[in-house]
Amino acid sequence: MAQVIIGGVEGGATNSHAMIMDSTGKILGKSRGQGTNHHLAGMTECRKRIADLINAAKQEAGLPLDKPITAVGLSLSGCELEETNQELVNGIIKDYPNLAEKYVVASDTEGSISATSNKGGVVCIAGTGSNTLLIDTDGRKVQCGGWGNLLGDEGSAWKIAHSAVKYCFDDLDGFEKAPYPIDKVWDLVKCHFKIRKQPDILEYFYMNFDKAFIASLTKELSELAKSGDELAAELFRQAGAYLAKSLSAVVAKASCELLRREGGIHITCVGSVWLSWELLMPGFVEELNRKQIIDELTLIRLKTEMGTGAVYLASDLLGLPLERDYTKNYTTLYNYKKESGMCNGSC
Repeated sequence: MAQVIIGGVEGGATNSHAMIMDSTGKILGKSRGQGTNHHLAGMTECRKRIADLINAAKQEAGLPLDKPITAVGLSLSGCELEETNQELVNGIIKDYPNLAEKYVVASDTEGSISATSNKGGVVCIAGTGSNTLLIDTDGRKVQCGGWGNLLGDEGSAWKIAHSAVKYCFDDLDGFEKAPYPIDKVWDLVKCHFKIRKQPDILEYFYMNFDKAFIASLTKELSELAKSGDELAAELFRQAGAYLAKSLSAVVAKASCELLRREGGIHITCVGSVWLSWELLMPGFVEELNRKQIIDELTLIRLKTEMGTGAVYLASDLLGLPLERDYTKNYTTLYNYKKESGMCNGSC
């Protein structure tokens, strides 16, 4: 019987990670590359990046590039529609026939849940963009967000950075006073974009728009918030509230089985914004207390190699053997309990 080798690619708007495992769960090879959201990179470039990632992992594993591995799971930002997912796969099969025998495609949110459980869960992504997804025990999906910077991305690095610039512009224009002094945030904005005055920033938001670069301002804002700047801290408080709102929206539709897990419903927190949890927490907890929808939840952070969830996803959906221990893949970030109240719905 041929050896089962499964690859996985987990990709966002900015970065992507790939890995290859054998059926014992041993990592044979891994790689890292550019973002693989086909809405941003284009379908052809996205396929090329996926092929480059898998081939780089194959090389590290010592596997021949001209021999397809058993399967590849693709857990990618922007892969929410079955029609475009199939278009992506069809193009890979045509252009890169030696990459893999079979493929599974899903959104980046689904791969993150698969890394922690094959019986459903919730993932809340807060990276360059944001998205929250519940997959119930019966496979039913409930989504909140994931609509990109024009229609969503609340709680993301993009939204935090955009709000910082907007607060400064509105205050400087005399349109609306910011809730706290803008001096330090505006200095940071000018330094990040290498500008001297307001009109200089326009090319970054229009002519040469780069979502990831704008979002990268958030890392600097987090340092400013930690140093005590009130406006920077307010941006993260708002982001925490947005994330709690999105979680409340999907958890309200969760089954009792998910809600009754030890520690309440488990939320897999993915993305760099969660690294600033101490700044997010005040707004997050305040919003949960205000909504009064969630009785208990446990926020968890993945500690496994990126790409693991995509490999698990391919294994589960294609019925391929793969040994695993979910408890080794995550650590607890925070446990929330409402002071009183029964379980959501009829639980």
